Amino acid sequence: MIQNIHWLGHDTFKITGDKIIYTDPFKIKQKDTADIILITHEHFDHCSPGDIEKIVGPDTVIVTVSDCAGKLAGGKPGNIRTVEPGDIINVQGIDIEAVPAYNTDKKFHTKDRGWVGYIFTVNGRRIYIAGDTDHIPEMKTFKDIDIALLPVSGTYVMTAEEAARAALDIKPALAVPMHYGSIVGGKNDAERFAKELKGKIEVVLLNEE
Repeated sequence: MIQNIHWLGHDTFKITGDKIIYTDPFKIKQKDTADIILITHEHFDHCSPGDIEKIVGPDTVIVTVSDCAGKLAGGKPGNIRTVEPGDIINVQGIDIEAVPAYNTDKKFHTKDRGWVGYIFTVNGRRIYIAGDTDHIPEMKTFKDIDIALLPVSGTYVMTAEEAARAALDIKPALAVPMHYGSIVGGKNDAERFAKELKGKIEVVLLNEE
């Protein structure tokens, strides 16, 4: 189930199959051409124009929120589709739902900014990438998630324990920790997340590529 998901560090994943999809490209090591780029919000480690340029081609579609779209306007961003929480769009045959992502007890990612995570279907699987978020009530409404990519580092997002509780609400077939090992958090956070869910939800710790 996980073979086509490649973790490139932080919140950056390359998902291959029906299309080549990148999430929140940051510190991209080699040039590539994405079909779709999903960007959750405008912070520099998620909406990085220089990294986006390394993987954008003439037919690439970037799905993002309005403030990141504005940040990309001066470069060569490809085709941009802006979304808000609750939007459902289809891009190159891929169904993409923008869902809320926000902090509940800190000010780094406030709900009023309208930042997002995404649920998208690729290779017949529903994948949820949470973006920078805390454990929020909306997660109980996410249905039939095959793979959940969840931040675990704390500080700006959920702690490992909070992310485990979020996973129990979401009930994915598989959970993958992210948002550690770069700006904040370490492998111990991912390991704590896995320990919390042992015997409840399968957790896969991907090696950074």
